[in-house]
Amino acid sequence: MPLFSLKDVRFKEIIQYPYIEIPEGCATFISGGSGCGKSTLLKLLNGTVSADSGEILYAGKHIEAYNPVTLRREVLLCGQSVFLFDGSIQENFSEYYKYRDLSPLAQEDVHGYLKLCAALFPLGADCAAMSGGERQRVFAAICLSLRPKALLLDEPTSALDDNTANTVMTNIKTFCRENNITLIVVSHNKALAETFADHVIALGGGQYE
Repeated sequence: MPLFSLKDVRFKEIIQYPYIEIPEGCATFISGGSGCGKSTLLKLLNGTVSADSGEILYAGKHIEAYNPVTLRREVLLCGQSVFLFDGSIQENFSEYYKYRDLSPLAQEDVHGYLKLCAALFPLGADCAAMSGGERQRVFAAICLSLRPKALLLDEPTSALDDNTANTVMTNIKTFCRENNITLIVVSHNKALAETFADHVIALGGGQYE
C-alpha cells in the first residue's frame, strides 16, 4: 500500500493530479516546470491546503479524516518560506519541542541535526537575521530532529553549491532511511534527482512516473 495516493484531485480549478502514488520508506522526487503544481502537491499532502475535488489518501485513510494537527506533525512540510520564532536557533528548537510536550534536545544533538543540513551556525545565532535559504536549512534540521513519518522538502538545496547540495541530500536521505522516514522532495535539479531519487513524479503534460 502506498503511503499517499491521489485520484482525480483538482485545486482551484487550475491544477489537476489525475493519479499519483507515493511509496512508503522511499525518496520520491517531484519535478516539472513552473506552475505545474509541485509546491501545491506538498501542501495538499500535509493538509496546508485542501483540494476542491478528488481523493487524497494517507496510510490508506482519507486525509480529511485526520486531525489537522496530528497530520501536520506526522507529515512535516519544509517549504521555501518557513516559520521560525524570533530568537536564536537554540530557542527555536526549544519552542518546537515545548509545543509537542517534548524534553529539549542537548546542545550536541542540536549541533548534529544542524550539521546534517549544512546549517553550521552558532546556537545563539539570530534566526531573524538569516537569509531565506539559511532559515530553511535550520527549519529542516528541526523537522529531522522531530522524526516525522514523512518529510516534505521544497527546493531544499536551491541556495547551495553542488558539492554542499550533494552532501546535504546524502545526509538527509541516509537519516530518513535509517529512521524509516518517507522523503518527498521538490527539486529543479535533475542531477540531484538522478542521484538520490528512488521514485520520480514528473508533473506537467500528463506525465507521472
